[in-house]
Parts: sequence; structure tokens; C-alpha cells
Amino acid sequence: MAQRRLATQEKTALDQDETKETKSDVSPAVAPATIAKLLFFTFAMITCPIGSYFVTVNTLFRGNTTYAGALAALVANIVLLGYVIVAFQDDKTEREADAAQEGKKSR
Repeated sequence: MAQRRLATQEKTALDQDETKETKSDVSPAVAPATIAKLLFFTFAMITCPIGSYFVTVNTLFRGNTTYAGALAALVANIVLLGYVIVAFQDDKTEREADAAQEGKKSR
């Protein structure tokens, strides 16, 4: 059978002798460079496909909106691919920096 605990035997947070002091982390959750890259690619994702459509619809494709729309879709995919490549490179540099930090700690 389970035993009952008496409330007087338990220590509350105020009664505990040991207190742990931890330094608070006030650094931002996301690096400002990452936010700048995201804003750049967001701007590029909006302006590049629309701009390529309106520039080429009457100049390059002589009013054929199908080809101009296909080019705009291609440009959107190129911008997206560029963002993915930059994100992978950024993640790679973060992993290398973390590995260097771990190497210094183990010494």
C-alpha cells in the first residue's frame, strides 16, 4: 500500500538551501544576417517573376502571355533554388562553427 507524505517533510522552493544561478541568454533567436537573407529572397520572389513577365510579354515574346508566364515561373523556381542553396550553405557554416566550439571545449 502506498504511504502518505506529510506536507511538513517536503521542502518548498523557498526552503531549499541551494540555488542555481544561470546566466540568461539575451541573444536573438534568429541571427540578423538570416533575417536579411530571408527579406532579400522574399523581395526577389515577388519582384523578379512579375518583372520578368511584364518586361518580356511585349518585347521578347510579342504579346504571347503563355511564354511570358512560363518564363516567370522559371524565374520563380530559380529564386527558390537560390534560397535553398544559400540556406544549406548557412547551415553548413553553423555546423562547422559548432564543431570548432566542441573541439575547443574538449581540450
